[in-house]
Amino acid sequence: MRLVAVLGYSGGGSDLHEICEARLRHAAELVAEGDAVLLSGSGEADLMRGAWNGHETLLDPDARNTRENARGVAAAARKLGADEVVVVTSSWHAFRARSLVRAALPEVPVRSSSPAGRPPPRLLARELACLAVLPAHLILTARQPRARP
Repeated sequence: MRLVAVLGYSGGGSDLHEICEARLRHAAELVAEGDAVLLSGSGEADLMRGAWNGHETLLDPDARNTRENARGVAAAARKLGADEVVVVTSSWHAFRARSLVRAALPEVPVRSSSPAGRPPPRLLARELACLAVLPAHLILTARQPRARP
């Protein structure tokens, strides 16, 4: 069974952000019969569930950052007995997100899939800064699995 995990993005607003909407639409194109879907993000998970037109979903509404997304995805994959995980996020975020999920879930193949689109320069700069601390985050993620969802 495959787990399709959609990582949220809020941009600080209270509505579903267009970046998050694009990720959700992309996930809807990927999901096949028998797949499980996890919507992950503090605040975004509930907003995504409201916009999701696909089959039943699992929610991880407590993940406040990519490390917490990764630990939540790993917990859901283990609980479901997933044999593959597809992380749905933006292309500029995919490498870091996929790496963190792999650190949290080394026993299951993990790949990412992204909607088309270019990152706003501010988000690309932020992602480059986050890559500088990725090695430390990989170690922390591998050592501290999260029990939820």
